[in-house]
Amino acid sequence: MNITSQEYDKVIAICRSLFVNKMKDYGSAWRILRLPSLTDQIFIKAQRIRSLQENEVRKVDEDETGEFIGIINYSVMALIQLELGVVEQPDLNVEDAAQLFDAKVKLTKELMENKNHDYGEAWREMRVSSLTDLILQKLLRVKQIEDNKGKTLVSEGIDANYQDMINYAVFALILMKKF
Repeated sequence: MNITSQEYDKVIAICRSLFVNKMKDYGSAWRILRLPSLTDQIFIKAQRIRSLQENEVRKVDEDETGEFIGIINYSVMALIQLELGVVEQPDLNVEDAAQLFDAKVKLTKELMENKNHDYGEAWREMRVSSLTDLILQKLLRVKQIEDNKGKTLVSEGIDANYQDMINYAVFALILMKKF
């Protein structure tokens, strides 16, 4: 297993632990969220990261770490919602939700490994602020696809954009050495 794979797994373990613990606290209340609501939650997190990166003064003593973790977890939730659909009442127990989390992350990590092979780990030379901007760009794309009722003419779908956001957020946390 190469270093990127190990670092990726460490970041995901932190995210998964938080996801499972929040499931224990709140159940699967997130299952009622429609995709645009999840997209907006991710957007709020990405905007906050950008503000933290640009503003010299912080009124809340937190760094970007928690926001990148939130982007990862909300993106996984969105991928689950894409597969299962939205429900009126929470319907997943902790174990089932954790299995779905693992399945979505497994596919997303495979995508990362394939792209990482082709791009030669170019992300390691990027700035965290550029990864933030790429996440925001992906969010704007997702919003447009949502406005188009999920239809695209030549572009990848919503799921690929959520996967890219997960991978960019993992890369950012790796670059920030937050695992």
